[in-house]
Amino acid sequence: MSRGLPVDSKPVLAVLTTADPHKMFAGNRANFRDILNVGREMGFLSYVVTTRDLRLSEERVMGFTYSPDLKQWQQDIFPLPNVIYNRIPLREDERRPSVRRKIEECLSHPAIHLYNPSFFNKWQLFGWLKDSHITRPFVPETKRLRGRKSLMIMMDQFHSLYLKPESGKAGKGIMRLRFNYKDIRPYKLTISSPGKNQVYKTAMLSRLWKRLYRETEGTDYIVQQGIELCKYRGRHFDLRVLVQKTGKGQWAVTGIGARLAGPLRITTHVPQGGSVEDPEKMLLPTFGLEETTFLLSRVKANAIMIAKQIERASGKTHGEMSMDLGVDSSGKLWFFEANAKPMKFDEPHIRKKSLERIFQFSQYLAKQSK
Repeated sequence: MSRGLPVDSKPVLAVLTTADPHKMFAGNRANFRDILNVGREMGFLSYVVTTRDLRLSEERVMGFTYSPDLKQWQQDIFPLPNVIYNRIPLREDERRPSVRRKIEECLSHPAIHLYNPSFFNKWQLFGWLKDSHITRPFVPETKRLRGRKSLMIMMDQFHSLYLKPESGKAGKGIMRLRFNYKDIRPYKLTISSPGKNQVYKTAMLSRLWKRLYRETEGTDYIVQQGIELCKYRGRHFDLRVLVQKTGKGQWAVTGIGARLAGPLRITTHVPQGGSVEDPEKMLLPTFGLEETTFLLSRVKANAIMIAKQIERASGKTHGEMSMDLGVDSSGKLWFFEANAKPMKFDEPHIRKKSLERIFQFSQYLAKQSK
């Protein structure tokens, strides 16, 4: 067992990513630059390191830092980190055996703490939340898309379904399926894409399944009960909640944003046509001031419960996650997704606080014994 850092010491933080043969390292450089800049302001030594360069048997490693004066990235030698913040950007990179081995080495190292060890899988997430009677009510009915039979079972129960890739990101690959018995072609499949939705209608289940098979081939999908979300001026919206651990190691809500679906769009994701909005502005027309205030306090409390359950069920240390929560017209909260590697929040007050919490939690973590 390794003892943690002394109380007044500040840990060395490494932001972990993968190597890129064309530009030194992979990932969102603007985000990495912001992280390092805030770390510098707070008095922390931090740098970006690739899984290839992180050699745990050595005392010093090759890493990258950003020079505000030169406005460019520079390579340098740094001490081995006390804390590693995993920001490997792509699932396929994280699945590579060499990368998995490096993450496992970090997790088993006696003196290094790594948090956010991997991306989440949607099917696994819903299973974790269903395991607890506290979080189970937030989860829409969800099944794995195994074939026509699993689809028909869900269609018999719900007139609207969403089909989502288990390892999807930013709304990519999401489809909505609706059945309207009054229509001559009752099956209506809407496929989300960045430009505009594609719509496919048919009267035959065999043709519907053929199209679905084409859209999902080679990708694991879940099929989920469609929730009639609250609307703002005829367009549905959901809430994006950023939950992070504090300098005391406790889960707390860093901020809540809202995302409004674009006209005729089936998801609220910004890359799919959604827009960034104020949550109160979205909720007030339906619920009024008093109920909106109460709803947002419930969102905070429930997001923390969800984060705790996800971490408990995963058996790994997490320091942050963003989640998509929906509100239906009755005020009931629904859980749709959690992301172990949150994208940048566009709201400035949330962004600043989120960067500071990375270092506050890292300092807490470094003081803990392994």
